[in-house]
Amino acid sequence: MRTKLLYQEDSYIKEFDATVLEVSGNEVVLDKTAFHDGTGGVQADSGFIEFAGERYAATAAHKGGEVVHILDRTPAFKPGDVVRGVLDWEKRYRKMRLHTAAHILAAVLYSKHNALITGGDITPDYARDDFNIEGDMATVRRIFEEAVAEANEIAKRGLEVKVYWLPREEALKIPGIVKLAEKMPPDVPQLRIVEIPGVDIQADGGPHVKNTREIGTIKILKIENRGKGKKRLYYTVE
Repeated sequence: MRTKLLYQEDSYIKEFDATVLEVSGNEVVLDKTAFHDGTGGVQADSGFIEFAGERYAATAAHKGGEVVHILDRTPAFKPGDVVRGVLDWEKRYRKMRLHTAAHILAAVLYSKHNALITGGDITPDYARDDFNIEGDMATVRRIFEEAVAEANEIAKRGLEVKVYWLPREEALKIPGIVKLAEKMPPDVPQLRIVEIPGVDIQADGGPHVKNTREIGTIKILKIENRGKGKKRLYYTVE
């Protein structure tokens, strides 16, 4: 990948300057970006790319191993030009809060029920996660309600969310570093680690809040039975 992912070092970057590497119609590749591209189950960021008094609505995507910024029209700039990226921060920040909440919930369910995530999606408005939990729906509801209550108590403690890098081989020796049932981290020499001390540690490439207190209160929206090994929890943060 040619693009430096600024959010992996600082998830709070809202605006940035970048050099254009490639323009293909309305699709643009930059040398650096704060836009998350939608990998890892977190909805892609949107915002604007600005150049020479023009503002282009932009949404990030992952295509062909690159972060591509899809604009609302063909831009006037060309490779080598310097543009300014501006995130839709309100939407991005809500996804960060939900993403960190998702890690705490996953940690609680893993530690209490050995549950792994079998699918998920994080949008600005809500998140959903599927867990390989078995049992009747009354039992599943109780498990989810207890997990959310515990996650909220953890969030209130105001724990620092640490981000750092480890060699892949070393990282994969850590128990619970992967909480996805059927997916391993990318085959790269170093993995980005997101740790909430005493609560959770996961290999993860996406943006998070710096402190669990920023999450607010996790609220259950809906619980569904999606079949064997797939109990779905919809939730939001307030």
